[in-house]
Amino acid sequence: MIDRRRRSHKGEIWYVRFDPTIGSEYEKTRPAVVINENFVGRTEMRIVVPVTKWKRKHERWPWMIPLRSNSTNGLKNDSSADASQVKSVSVERFEDRSGKVTGPQLERILSAVIFCIGYECPVCRARENKNTQ
Repeated sequence: MIDRRRRSHKGEIWYVRFDPTIGSEYEKTRPAVVINENFVGRTEMRIVVPVTKWKRKHERWPWMIPLRSNSTNGLKNDSSADASQVKSVSVERFEDRSGKVTGPQLERILSAVIFCIGYECPVCRARENKNTQ
């Protein structure tokens, strides 16, 4: 089983065991989107964004990225990727692969993570300045 989990790739959705948890961390086994580059890391760790069941109030929060249930992502319900809960986890916490997100969905998730950490990309800012001149 661990060999298959080691081959998890960016953009895939896996069911991940998040227990034990502390405080407001997501708990139990739930889907999560793998967001790290495939070549990053020598340990058996992956950076993931947990997925939770969709609620209408998620529309007002830019870190909650909607994921509609379909055959590509394998989600059972309409859901949200919660970029405010990004974390690194061992592949030993991975259970089953659900599916994958689309390229545009992955870009939105990554942008939401950037928003959550307050990073302003100097290269992006330079491009914006150049395009407005």
